[in-house]
Amino acid sequence: MKESHLSRREALRLAAATALGSAVSSAQNARREVRVFDVRDYGAVGDGSTLDTAAIQRAIDQAAAAGVPPGPGAQVLIRGGKKYLIGTLVLKSGIDFHLADDAELLVSANPQHYTGGGVITATGADGLRITGTGNINGRAREFMSRYDQPNEWWLPAGFRPKMFVLTACKGLEVHDITFSEAPEWGLHMIGCEHVLVDNLKIRNLLDVPNCDGIDPDHCRDVEIRNCNIVCGDDAIVIKATRQATDYGPSANITIHDCVIQTQDAGVKIGTETTQDVHDIRFERCEIRSSSRGLCIQARDEGSVYNIDFRDIHFVSRYHSDPWWGRGEAISLTAIPRTAQGKIGTIHDVRIRNVSGRAENSVRVQGAKESRIRGVTLENVAVTLDRWTQYPGGLFDNRPTTVYPGIEPHGNPGFSIRYADNVVLKHSSVKWGDHRPDYFTHALEAEAVTGLELTGFVGEAAHPERDADILVR
Repeated sequence: MKESHLSRREALRLAAATALGSAVSSAQNARREVRVFDVRDYGAVGDGSTLDTAAIQRAIDQAAAAGVPPGPGAQVLIRGGKKYLIGTLVLKSGIDFHLADDAELLVSANPQHYTGGGVITATGADGLRITGTGNINGRAREFMSRYDQPNEWWLPAGFRPKMFVLTACKGLEVHDITFSEAPEWGLHMIGCEHVLVDNLKIRNLLDVPNCDGIDPDHCRDVEIRNCNIVCGDDAIVIKATRQATDYGPSANITIHDCVIQTQDAGVKIGTETTQDVHDIRFERCEIRSSSRGLCIQARDEGSVYNIDFRDIHFVSRYHSDPWWGRGEAISLTAIPRTAQGKIGTIHDVRIRNVSGRAENSVRVQGAKESRIRGVTLENVAVTLDRWTQYPGGLFDNRPTTVYPGIEPHGNPGFSIRYADNVVLKHSSVKWGDHRPDYFTHALEAEAVTGLELTGFVGEAAHPERDADILVR
């Protein structure tokens, strides 16, 4: 038999082909391992009027029971071209809940169709994925009693569910889906770990209260990226709400490359800070409209620290009186919620390469009970102007019963009170064409120690009346 000799090139080519074939075979096997549970096979009608909760739940339960660990598991398929009326669904570990194409889940307005306070729920569901390009329609107006024209918002009728309540889930992924017209909070995650939220589109109504976009609450190791959010209330807000279960702090959370439009805070921590919130980074976000661009509100016993905001552009303006926020560009406040309640601290916050247009000040506002310390504002450029008709000359300290909730106060470019070791480096304030009397100094500091100015640029809004910098 004639001996065969392969050249080095032929040997490499053969090895590559073998590896490719192995990879293709593995991918094909992986695809075969994914079992699809079409909700229509379990009785879902999808006509928009028949309640499909039970049918979809049967598919979820079967998929969870038939998962194929450690492979991709099972997919619950909501096919496109139909609208499925639902109440509470309970998702389970190891499934991919997939809204294909233009599939739509319609939220029922009947309180009897809910077993809790959420539409899409899960508890302790590890390896859960929520995917697809379909939409979950919250039908917010059907949970409202009437439109309050003087205050320019809808008044809730009573019961209204959150869109998602996902609790103590590990290895959670939510990506590509849309949800719209949330009656209350949107994506609420409580005590979840190792979370990826990617490319969500949120289209809530701007005049519905409490319809937050994304709320990581006592969560750790979270990445939120590439989301496009429209909502009336806070767009992305990290919380530590008071819970009966100790879910631990909120920590190691990154939010980046998101586009936001809201009537409340664009990117925020608080107000609920019952445990520590730390090691948080917000970056490369565009906040097209808000009532506060960047915001930390400490009101409870937990502390907020090691926080980074960077490469963010914002617009912040007044809205009608009920909405929290009074057009503050940046607002860091540590104020007791109640006279009896404990208050933690805000410290070690870095704000870099941030610019925007606002109707109110950059605020760093501690209190006698809790001084803010260690804040650096570097390359922060703010233009203050007025372009709405709502009353101005105010600071919003809510929620608190210890200090005035709405405080009449002149609006300097930067307002720093009850704070230590604050650095303004290469930062600036400019004034627009509309300068009301209550626009004042470029910088006003009160009860501040360790204030450091390097390359700060700005003059008073009314230099004939006010000093550029006032320290007292």
